[in-house]
Amino acid sequence: MCDAAGDGGGCGADTEPPRRRRAPADSHPRTCMKCGQGTAALVIRVGDPFCRSCFREYFVHKFRAMLGKNRVIFPGEKVLLAVSGGPASSAMVRQVQEGLSREAAKRLRFVPGLVYVEEGAVRRQSPEQREQSLAQMETLLKATGFPYYLIHLEEALELPPSILQPGPERTSTPGPSGPSYKEAVDSFIQQQRQDGDTGTSLPGHSSQDTAAGPSATPRLPDAAQTQELLRSFEAAGTATAREELLEMLRTHLIMQTARDRGYTKVMTGESLTRVAIKLLTNLSLGRGAFLAVDTGFTDQRHGDVMVVRPMRDYTAKEIAFYNRFFSVPTVIVPPLFTKRREKPSIHQLVERFLLGLQEEFPSTISTVYRTGEKLSPEPAKASSESQRCLLCLCGLDTIGEEELALEPTLILEEPAAGVESKAAYIPLLCYSCRLTFKELGPLDTLPPYVRAEGQRRIRRAEMEKDQENQESNKG
Repeated sequence: MCDAAGDGGGCGADTEPPRRRRAPADSHPRTCMKCGQGTAALVIRVGDPFCRSCFREYFVHKFRAMLGKNRVIFPGEKVLLAVSGGPASSAMVRQVQEGLSREAAKRLRFVPGLVYVEEGAVRRQSPEQREQSLAQMETLLKATGFPYYLIHLEEALELPPSILQPGPERTSTPGPSGPSYKEAVDSFIQQQRQDGDTGTSLPGHSSQDTAAGPSATPRLPDAAQTQELLRSFEAAGTATAREELLEMLRTHLIMQTARDRGYTKVMTGESLTRVAIKLLTNLSLGRGAFLAVDTGFTDQRHGDVMVVRPMRDYTAKEIAFYNRFFSVPTVIVPPLFTKRREKPSIHQLVERFLLGLQEEFPSTISTVYRTGEKLSPEPAKASSESQRCLLCLCGLDTIGEEELALEPTLILEEPAAGVESKAAYIPLLCYSCRLTFKELGPLDTLPPYVRAEGQRRIRRAEMEKDQENQESNKG
């Protein structure tokens, strides 16, 4: 007979198999794997203990190695750092600060600027909370000594339609191992010698952009602008559509700021953990053809401005320890508002799934990340405007597809709507953007620049079609 009086045993015990237990930590402190002398302050991975000093060197080296290996940023080039106040982007700014300091062994040679997009309106913050967060963020940006730009999300309603058109590609962009990068470095060093630069000046204080930012905290946008922005978000049918709309507006604002201020590169702070989550999220949203540009180190879909992701080799754990050990300030913002009793977005579901799986299987995030490294950006390229998505600027992945496969993306409307018909925009969109576009509510709730550019493309397509018909009739 079984012993029912045992410690939790017997017939009444839970028969569910026990979860995998981690090995107990050693009772004595571990030694740093790099220097072999210091006491380990953290364990990055199993068997990889680091002391604080060696961890800092490891963290700094990884950032420099990522930039040095890819060689996409020229010496003297203006680079705009997109800062959200979160752990990853704050750590990125600290790396740039240290790389430009006099004590750096191999100093960075680009000219940085900072941009922060204030999103308090769609995060349901009161005007007082928005002003407080904005003042706090401005204090952090001003402390860096770099030029900075504070932008409100409401300003996306005033963007020009040209933001949905790729700018002319710059011929000076270097290849991964081409001679143009080396020539640019040699030319930059020679120019410094001619100018009498001893290597002690900070590129961040270039004469190209001497302003350190606005002299006072910008006022909040008008209430009418805020209401119009909220109307667009409230018209979206799902939380997933609101997440996609927010990301689109934020990206377009940053791109427009870079173009207006003469920046040729934009640095974003996606970590390895965030890249893995984004990879599975976009796969769930039907963006499988564009994963390489959505999560890769570089994103060149905008033509004249390249997006660079230098933090994509850092896990969220590494960034959190670095910020804690070396007192990197961060600003916590509330999540995007959701309606009561509404299902969470696909973005939230994927994040919970991956992070939960990571707790039981620590290699989950890195495995997903490495899988994304094998993808090619070729499917996202477009040779002409008619083959490029209106919203994401990637190549249309609907060309050649069967009608049955695309049927879920269609919008059924009454005829005679013409250019102002929401259904008329569908042929201009890729598969994923079609699904999002369906959930964005009535056409008049879309941002004005999206409607203007969509109408221009529709009219142009109609003119080309009429011209083809006339030529065929003459023949």
